Order: sequence, then C-alpha cells, then structure tokens
Amino acid sequence: MNIQLHKVISDITDLTGMSIIRAILDGERDPVKLAQMKNYRIKSSAETIAKSLQGDYRPEHLFALKQAVELYDFYQQQIKACDQQIEAYISKLEGKVDVRSNPLPPRLTVGQASKRGNSKSRGNQPDFDLRTHLYRISGVDFTQIDGLPA
Repeated sequence: MNIQLHKVISDITDLTGMSIIRAILDGERDPVKLAQMKNYRIKSSAETIAKSLQGDYRPEHLFALKQAVELYDFYQQQIKACDQQIEAYISKLEGKVDVRSNPLPPRLTVGQASKRGNSKSRGNQPDFDLRTHLYRISGVDFTQIDGLPA
C-alpha cells in the first residue's frame, strides 16, 4: 500500500492507528477523512497524517492488511484469555495481607513516577489488578521498589 502511517503515529495499534486501519478496511480512502480520526494525544498534525495515508490501495495489499488485523484481534483475545486464567489462579493463592484491613499505599503520582523513570505506560499490562493481588500474596507493594516498573 506504501502508506507511511507508522512514521507519523508511534503506536499504530493504539486508538488512532487502529481506527484509521479499520476505516481503510471498511472502504474509506480519503486521506483527509482518515486523518480526522486523529486522537488529541497524537502529536502529528492532521495534514501530516493525511500525507502519510496517500498510497496505492491495491486489493492484494488490502487483503494482507485485513489478515494482519484479524490476527492482531485474535492475539488480543488470546492474551485476554491468558490474563483471565492468571487472575483466576492468583486469586486462589494464600494471602499474607488482608487488603481490607491493611490497604495498599497510594500509587505514586506522575511527577514522583517520572523521577524514578517509570512514567511511561506499558502496553503489556495485564487486564486485571495485578498490583493488589501481589500485595495480598506477598505483603509488599512491588511498585514502590526502585527499579521495578510501576
């Protein structure tokens, strides 16, 4: 297709990128309309995004893109199933701390986290509250330890 969306949006699997890609698969080809799907957090201008979407939308490229998106969706379902299985297992582990009587300390604020170098969000976070489970099981809030991701 020779579009350059990945050069103007750092994470094309995030909201803006996937919205644009799905719209392309639904038949939209107007780069200006596609660029209007830009989320406010995207630093690139709509004009820059529109330029990156000018390309050759040949059927064989669209077919390959469709397969890639279907695989992406399937893998996301599989990851969610894994998260559910992990949470079910962790929930059964014996706890050292009663979270109701001894609650977790508050999370670090963004400013505090950035001082520790942990302000960047991670794309591979589990789909459940792992922090509370780990605290209940171990009695330690691992996010308060320098060097471990928050």
